[in-house]
Amino acid sequence: MGQTIIEKILSSHSGQEVYANDIVVARVDFIMGQDGTSPLAIRAFEEMGGSKVFDPDRVALVIDHSAPSPNEGVSALHQLMRRFAREKGIHLYDIGEGVCHQVVPESGRVGPGTLVIGADSHTCTYGALNAFSTGVGSTDLAGALISGQMWFKVPETFKFVCHGTLPRGVYAKDLILYLIGDVTADGATYMAAEYTGEAIAGLSMDGRFTIANMAIEMGAKAGLMEADEKTFAWLARFTRRQFIPVSPDPDARYARIKEYDVSNLEPQVARPHRVDNVCPVAEVAGTPIQQAVIGTCTNGRLEDLRIAAQILAGKRIHRDVRLIVAPASKRIYLQAMQEGIIQTLVESGAAVVTPGCGPCVGTHNGVPSDGENVISTANRNFKGRMGNSKAFIYLASPATVAASALTGRITDPREFLG
Repeated sequence: MGQTIIEKILSSHSGQEVYANDIVVARVDFIMGQDGTSPLAIRAFEEMGGSKVFDPDRVALVIDHSAPSPNEGVSALHQLMRRFAREKGIHLYDIGEGVCHQVVPESGRVGPGTLVIGADSHTCTYGALNAFSTGVGSTDLAGALISGQMWFKVPETFKFVCHGTLPRGVYAKDLILYLIGDVTADGATYMAAEYTGEAIAGLSMDGRFTIANMAIEMGAKAGLMEADEKTFAWLARFTRRQFIPVSPDPDARYARIKEYDVSNLEPQVARPHRVDNVCPVAEVAGTPIQQAVIGTCTNGRLEDLRIAAQILAGKRIHRDVRLIVAPASKRIYLQAMQEGIIQTLVESGAAVVTPGCGPCVGTHNGVPSDGENVISTANRNFKGRMGNSKAFIYLASPATVAASALTGRITDPREFLG
């Protein structure tokens, strides 16, 4: 019987031929922790009697969720991470380096066929590189830091076949919101979401990262894509390492297969307070907003900033709107500066914050007030997500967020595209 991508990767990392629902112990290629979860993992590591990590070169810690620190409690946690990284000889990405899910791929240590775990639910982002990457709890991470291994139940695979070409003004974020709205937030629970079809092939790597990033929002354990020329061209910018791509067999068995024609897809918006509460932008157009956010591990990449700058160029945001921009990494920030994108955004009225998670998790950099509406390129809009349970968060593409910042209300970005 043929195998899916996830079955092949877990087979190669466990030393046995495995299929969906098998239980395996697999070696991991890379481990990541961020400042919201690493302190717990470090304490668990010490409670387990850990003295050294299995391979310091295959571990990284990232300070991105509350960076720079907003208070003394967080500062103590950051200090704990810095001490642990120094003692164990592992790499630490400190404040300003960027979001974990951007700096880890940029490190060149993740690629086709690799197995990566991270103490963050959006670790599934790296599936855009044909890797099996998934989020784990802090205690599981601690065990893997010691052993270099992790146990898994092999996920079944849900195949999404996306035909056609995305029309003008419609982007990867619109596509993944549409898919989540269709299958719901628990429609792919503990499955590997495999994204394929000409619409996926037509996306840039930045767009593919957006799709894979939100696999968890449909309940998936991972979001996977096959590797192609775009994948290897992207990797070549960051590493000389040679990776072996993994493709599904023609007779691979899938738990579910859904096909879509995206040629007529419209810009999408996820309404409060669920990611799967999705509708075309026309259904919420005119809703007043007080804050707009462009960034996060979902849409803080160079392509996203370019799209926003294209709409904002030569214009000023609405006087009643605060626009916050958080580049996904220092590298992207510098590139955006060199291209004049940052100047365009700032001249439009945007506030550019330190590369990192920005206001997404609600610890700093833009906690909304009671009753305020926020439109954001982030991946979650649960009540309280941005630090205030009395605020309302709408999710959309960078284009829709930029257009809405200009008008002060949720707006179809196609109104600003020539």
